[in-house]
Amino acid sequence: MAVLFCDTDCELWYTTARDLGLKVIGMPYTVNGEEKLYDLGENTDFVGFFNQMKAGATVTTSGLNFDTYYEIFEPYFEKGEDILYIAFSSKMSNTFEPMQKAVDELSSKYPSASFRRFDTLNISMGAGLMVYMAAKFFNENGGDVDKTYNYLDSILNNIGIYFVVDDLKYLARGGRLSPSKAAFGNLMQLKPILRVGESGEIDVYSKQQGSKKALKFMVDEFKKKYKDIDNAPIVIVGANNDKAVEEVKAQVEEFAPDAEIWTQPVGPVIGAHCGPGTCGIIFTSVSR
Repeated sequence: MAVLFCDTDCELWYTTARDLGLKVIGMPYTVNGEEKLYDLGENTDFVGFFNQMKAGATVTTSGLNFDTYYEIFEPYFEKGEDILYIAFSSKMSNTFEPMQKAVDELSSKYPSASFRRFDTLNISMGAGLMVYMAAKFFNENGGDVDKTYNYLDSILNNIGIYFVVDDLKYLARGGRLSPSKAAFGNLMQLKPILRVGESGEIDVYSKQQGSKKALKFMVDEFKKKYKDIDNAPIVIVGANNDKAVEEVKAQVEEFAPDAEIWTQPVGPVIGAHCGPGTCGIIFTSVSR
């Protein structure tokens, strides 16, 4: 027997994860000192969360500890099951260090089980799209872990992800931008377009003046790089930014009328870093 894991930093919608038979690891975020685990949208108040951010709430994220990982994985090790965990980028968190220690200890205790982690080198639905495609492949191929791992490797550099950030102060809070540069950028109405590069880290891909130009630039990049791979959906995400999501969706529908298009909220773990007003597009691409 084999089992497929993902984490909620992939932001795959909870009903999709459930339908695919995925085991899901909830990743933590804290609002004004209260810790929660993201549940892929099942009971999440997205509007309330982003309104709290706008009102100045202290929002942080963190990794999981050794004991939590040990508790999550032990039942599957104990049954001797093979585990494939499709994870968000290891370049964005230190949570995988305690995880590996837990896995090493469990592997010694239950040697008949095997564990593999695939690093998507991505985040949000950039990782989620890979989880979705891999879970379909896994289910269609009898739960073959090795084949699924190789399939993931074959599409690793074919996932495009772009985000337009509305307010630079949230990037400054996360240490990705100095407060002075954030203040100047907001004054000049600069909107950065972020992407996840081949190294698995978030890069500032471009800076545009004003939201309209930024969204147009993002859609233009999508049009240049989009490639249909295995009928994967195109995903448009927003953080309390329904108008931008609908604008982007309309342009995507016109360009790729036969593609399946998903729209969904940015989750609170990712939203803690990019902030309200963010809009993004994720798709299978000719390259990153």
